[in-house]
Parts: sequence; structure tokens; C-alpha cells
Amino acid sequence: MKKIKKRGAVYGVVALLLCTAAYLNWSYVEPPADLLQTDGNSADSAAATSDDGAAAGEDYFASSRLTREKARDEAVSTLKELSESADADAKEDAASQISALAAASVQEANIESLIRAKGYADAVVMLSDGSANIVVSPPEGGLQADDVTKIRDIVVSETGMSAGQIKIVEAGS
Repeated sequence: MKKIKKRGAVYGVVALLLCTAAYLNWSYVEPPADLLQTDGNSADSAAATSDDGAAAGEDYFASSRLTREKARDEAVSTLKELSESADADAKEDAASQISALAAASVQEANIESLIRAKGYADAVVMLSDGSANIVVSPPEGGLQADDVTKIRDIVVSETGMSAGQIKIVEAGS
């Protein structure tokens, strides 16, 4: 019975940390002017980006990555602390969760690099259980349906997710 309570506590703390990370990440994001759905429809984007807007966009991507990494580091640290004082099963669970967080971090970095390699200025990717949220710096004229398709194809090939699990958002100006 004591093992079940410890395991439940570990899962509860991990879930709380992941929820906190997601909340902090999205709380620093201003709602984008246009939200692109993954059904292939494009939204019209008539915003021109000034030099100040470009700098703010770069700050957004950097701060999002920093917030994501801080939250992930805190989750790993908590898992390590819990595993030190836990039984063998809880240690295995913590180790597998740490491995999953590390794998997600590598996938996010790979997807971001591939999106930049396709010619987009920047992107930040947030993977969670069964879903992917991508915020991308749009090209001139905004994201079009073919842009959404390119990005979605990258995410599908890297994660194996279906198109319905992927949300692509154009960074606001």
C-alpha cells in the first residue's frame, strides 16, 4: 500500500510540473492574430512586421524555449529527488519519465531545426502527451496552406502523430 501511495505522489508531482510548464509557456504568449487550423485552410495575414516586431518575435522564441527548458529541468530535478527516496518500482517509473522528457526535448529541437531548414525564420515546438503545438515565424504574406502542410509533414514524420494532433500557430505581429 505504501508503494502505491509513493507512486501516486510521483505521478501527481510530475503531472503538476508538466501542467505548470505548459501554463507558464503559454502565459508568456500573446494571443496570435491568426490561428491556423490543421485542416489545410489558411487564414489571411495582413500584418507587416517592423524591425521592432522582428526583435519582439525573436524575444518570444527565445523566452519560450527558455521557459520550456526551465520547466523541464525542474521536472527532471523533482523526479530525481523522488527517485532517491523511493522503492525500485518508483525509481524505474522516474527513470522512464526522465527518458521520455529527454526524448521529447530532442524531438522538439529536431523539428525546430527542420522547420528553420525549410526557410522559416524561427519556430518553437511544444510536444505533450499525444499533441504538438508549433508557433512559427511566418514568411512574408503570412502562412499559407502549403506552409502548414510542410510544417505538419515534418512533425508527422518526426513524431508519428496524426495531422489532427498538431496545431500550428502563426506568431503574432
